[in-house]
Amino acid sequence: MTRIAVELVPRSEEALISELELIKKEFPEVNGINVPDLLRFDLRSWDACTVVKRYYPTAIPHLRAIDISTQDPLPMMETLQQNEITEVLVLTGDPPQSMTRKVYPTTSIDMIRKFKKELPHIKVYAAIDPYRDSLRKEYDYIRRKIDAGADGFFTQPFFDLRYMEIFAELFGGLEVFWGVSPVTSEKSVSYWETKNHVVFPADFEPTLAWNSDFARKALAFARETKGHIYFMPIRTDLKDYLSQVFAS
Repeated sequence: MTRIAVELVPRSEEALISELELIKKEFPEVNGINVPDLLRFDLRSWDACTVVKRYYPTAIPHLRAIDISTQDPLPMMETLQQNEITEVLVLTGDPPQSMTRKVYPTTSIDMIRKFKKELPHIKVYAAIDPYRDSLRKEYDYIRRKIDAGADGFFTQPFFDLRYMEIFAELFGGLEVFWGVSPVTSEKSVSYWETKNHVVFPADFEPTLAWNSDFARKALAFARETKGHIYFMPIRTDLKDYLSQVFAS
C-alpha cells in the first residue's frame, strides 16, 4: 500500500497542531507526517514528532548527522523510545549559520551505522538527491548507504516524471518516499535552480495549477511502482495545495 506523508515545518507547537488538525480533518488520504530539523526554530524534529504522534502513528523526524557525536549516546534516543517513534530520516545536514553551535564530522553513513547499532528496531531512511552530482556518483552513494544499513529512502523533490522513472529503475525494489514540492514563484524557481541545482522540464510553470497536476501524476506513479510519496508545501497554502492534489 502506498503511504502518503506531508512534510510540516515545526515553527511552533501551536502552529504544528493547527496544521495537523487541518490535515486530519480535511485530507484522510494522508497517513503520516515527516518533520525537518531546522535550527532556526526551537522545536527539534523528534520533539515535534511527539506532537505528531497524537494524530498519526507515522511520525518521521529528520535527523542531522553533523549535530551528533559518534562517541556519545544518541540525544533523541529516549524521546524516540518513549513515544514509539520507529522511523527516522538521516541527513548529513547543512552547517549552522552561526558557528557558535557545535557540529561534528559525522556523515549520514556514520549516523546510519550508529542507529542500526544502538537502536536496531528503528527503521532508518536515508536521502537521495537526484541533482547533487552525476547519476553514477549518486548511485554509488545510495549503495554505500544501503551497505551501512539504510532501510529505505526519501528523495529530494522531483519535477519531472521521466527523471523519476530513471531513478525508479536504479532502486530495484527499495522502499522509497518520492518527494514533491510546489514551486509557485519566479523567486522560488531561482532558489531551486541555484541552491539545489534543479533542472525544470520545458513545460514547467511556476503556478499552483501546474504543480498540483504534477503532484497528482507523481502520486499515480508512486502507486504504480508500489512506492510512497511525501508532499512538501513550502510557501504554499497547505489547504489550497492539498485540495487540488487530492481532487477527484
